[in-house]
Amino acid sequence: MSTRIYFEEYGSPQVLKVGTEELQDPGDGQVQVEFRAVSVNPADWKLVAGYLKQWLPLEFPAVPGCEAAGVVTAVGPAFEGFAPGDEVIWNGIMGGYRTEALVPADELTPLPVGVDFEQAACIPVAGGTAYSALKQLDVGEGDTVLIHGAAGGVGSAAIQVAQFFGATVIGTASEGNHEFLEQLGALPVAYGRGLTGRVRGQGQVTAVLDTVGTEETVAATLALLRDRSRAVTTAPGQLSLDAGIAAVRLQEGRVQDAATLAADGQITFPVSQRMPLIEAADALEISRSGHARGKIVLLP
Repeated sequence: MSTRIYFEEYGSPQVLKVGTEELQDPGDGQVQVEFRAVSVNPADWKLVAGYLKQWLPLEFPAVPGCEAAGVVTAVGPAFEGFAPGDEVIWNGIMGGYRTEALVPADELTPLPVGVDFEQAACIPVAGGTAYSALKQLDVGEGDTVLIHGAAGGVGSAAIQVAQFFGATVIGTASEGNHEFLEQLGALPVAYGRGLTGRVRGQGQVTAVLDTVGTEETVAATLALLRDRSRAVTTAPGQLSLDAGIAAVRLQEGRVQDAATLAADGQITFPVSQRMPLIEAADALEISRSGHARGKIVLLP
């Protein structure tokens, strides 16, 4: 019997309910995974709120959650590739707020030796997105990358990936997160009036990753960057569209690339909160506040 966190109507995180379900045996191409850690992302509360229904229409009851890590407990008939006992990373669209789940095998990545379940659960969205964004920007030696929202999950991962590629990083964040950014190796800059001037004081920006997508961050990007083709956003909207800022394209294989960096000690995922799975509603409230540092992890 598996525990799941589900919702039957759109609303605040408080519409989430705790229930159980009986899992069927895995079918062709399916793998059963016992989750040991589930990562929380802003997309989770947006899914629950109904903000994504235009792109992702749901049938209720629905289960949020798009990344987790755990252990294979069963595989489908005549399946080769994973076996019971294998440790894996899962990355899907939704359905991850469970203690155990049936998932398509092609949504799994082997968990590298030396990476624990909490870190592994953070790899697909934060690590995979950061790696995709910086490859899309062709970041390398001599670049100075400005990361808007650098204290969040993607932003903090991107700081480390950019440095692995040889770049200098300037990160925007509230002042309370500046020491955190410095510990990661970024040059911190506060939001608010005078943002553009403060960034210029840190160096000439050659690439921008915007994880926020507000009027302030878009305006700063346009003022600071000569070549708009070297700006991408994880928060696309009308503002970025009008500014000619491209959305990040998630590239195949980037989860594995990020996992390899994690195994080599080149990237870690700061976890700010660890909470029981059954407290998922409270975790989404924290995520929705916009003040979470690094990642929130649910423990089934």
